[in-house]
Order: sequence, then structure tokens, then C-alpha cells
Amino acid sequence: MTGPRAADAPDERPARPARPARTARAGRPADPVRVRLCPGGPLLVRGAQEVLDADGVAHPVERPVVAVCACGATGRAPWCDGTHARISPRR
Repeated sequence: MTGPRAADAPDERPARPARPARTARAGRPADPVRVRLCPGGPLLVRGAQEVLDADGVAHPVERPVVAVCACGATGRAPWCDGTHARISPRR
């Protein structure tokens, strides 16, 4: 073999493009951020660009909808990891 082995080849995956900033279009306001409380579970946040945690640290949002912990027991703050289902019985 004369060419580089797969393990020696550089990572050729394209970089993920940056998300465009939310802006108003043609005099129309930007879509609102919506928050829904799931009873006994997380806050579902739709349309946010970032989530601020209790310390004021900004966490970028990379999905259309994210689940933010409402119970305070997550190991991945500010994101929900499902811990609420193990610490409190469902009603």
C-alpha cells in the first residue's frame, strides 16, 4: 500500500455551518421563543438561540426544541437528563 491508511487520514467531515441569527424579515418580528412546562418534567423551549443557566452562563441551543431541567437534579445542567422520572413518582 502506498497511500495513507484510514487511521492516518485527516478528518474530512465538513464543519457544521453556524446557525443564522434570528432576525425580523420584511418588517415582521422574529418568531417568538415558546416555553412549555411538562407536568413533573422539564421545560420544553422552542425557538431559542441560547439558554442562560442560574449563574448567567449562556448555553448555545443546537436543536429546534430543547428540554431544560425543572427539577434541579440533572447531571447535565441546564439540560434535562430524565432524572425527574427516577426521583418522583408519575401521577
